[in-house]
Amino acid sequence: MSTTFFRIYLIMFAFVAQSLFAQEYPGGLSDGTLEINGSGIPVKIYSTTELGDLEAFPDRGIKDNVLIILNDSNFESPYSAATLTRFKDSKYQFFDKNFKLIDASVTQKNITGFKYAVKSDKPITASDKVELETSFKIWDPSKGIKLGPVTLHFYSLMFVFAFGFGYILMTRIFKIDHVNQKYLDPLFTWTLIGTILGARLGHVIFYQPELFKEDFWSVFLPISTKNGIKFTGFSGLASHGATIALIFTTLYYSFKIIKKNPFWVYDRLGIVIALGGAFVRMGNFFNSEIVGKPADPNSPFALLFPQQSSEYGLTVPRFPSQMFEAIGYVALFILLWILYRKTNKKYQQGWLFGLFFIILWAIRFFVEFLKEPQGDEFIQIGGLNTGQVLSIPFMIAGVVIMFVSKKFKITEAENEKPE
Repeated sequence: MSTTFFRIYLIMFAFVAQSLFAQEYPGGLSDGTLEINGSGIPVKIYSTTELGDLEAFPDRGIKDNVLIILNDSNFESPYSAATLTRFKDSKYQFFDKNFKLIDASVTQKNITGFKYAVKSDKPITASDKVELETSFKIWDPSKGIKLGPVTLHFYSLMFVFAFGFGYILMTRIFKIDHVNQKYLDPLFTWTLIGTILGARLGHVIFYQPELFKEDFWSVFLPISTKNGIKFTGFSGLASHGATIALIFTTLYYSFKIIKKNPFWVYDRLGIVIALGGAFVRMGNFFNSEIVGKPADPNSPFALLFPQQSSEYGLTVPRFPSQMFEAIGYVALFILLWILYRKTNKKYQQGWLFGLFFIILWAIRFFVEFLKEPQGDEFIQIGGLNTGQVLSIPFMIAGVVIMFVSKKFKITEAENEKPE
């Protein structure tokens, strides 16, 4: 066991060390090779979600061969076609996602078919076979599954999975503990309310408090009222806020509905939340948000997110911090489930919840070393960012809860007492 922990510490040390030596990419350009009929041409790769930066790019006077990865946000403005026309005037050639040459003029109707803009010493012909080779991976998936006129976004789908599998898992837990299933639906309802409302308020309070003045309704509704009403979906969710809200909603559920020790509920809810948290972070991965710091392009973890928001900085190869966190949460879920099923710790009310708090927030704390800030850092202490500072009290609380859980031991008979 000691060898296993030693390896874990080595991995954490490697992650932290790499973050301290985050790579620099002058001008937001990374390197790749454009393979044309088997011959490699070194190119500088550029991408941005800001149309203004994209429009100014041809004037930067870059002499190297250049490849630009276009993304959905580049096509949202009515001036998008005019911007790409400037590239065509600057001797850029356009390609679709399969690197097939597009000779057609740029119009607002056909613009979404454009994926790459390339400027090379020798013009590329339609018969040429073109491929892009990079030392890093490029993460640029579709946003969701098209169901006729409606698109089911992967981010929303991950939330459905989080609550769907959570419901199934809690159903199983209630059966194991011989709890009447009538108490399951109220738990699901209060958990949903606490998660969404708490996560949204937490993000705004900790990262974007200016929204209370600038765009008040966007705090509570999936819309933006800046420059007209626009549907945005629920975005900007903070796990710290969700945790605080869940604590209070679960207290109400414990005392008023199921009438059990709140720690009994927290122990079991922690198992479900660990798995749900993994799905949420996978949703962030699909959304190219909560990205990591710039990574060495030769690192096996380096990923380029062409769709990442400009709030995270330059679009260059980065750590997939969302997936690091998701993997950590899956491991935590497996650990808690094994302890719940194979040991008597579920009868020491609060012990599993305390362990959940310690490990969950430790994962968050260490992954934060590799993350870009999610907004303005209003809380910074000793070089730690907002997410890390907010995680420390939760880890301390976990230690305290595990210590006091000795006072709340129950027998198997008391645990399975019929309602």
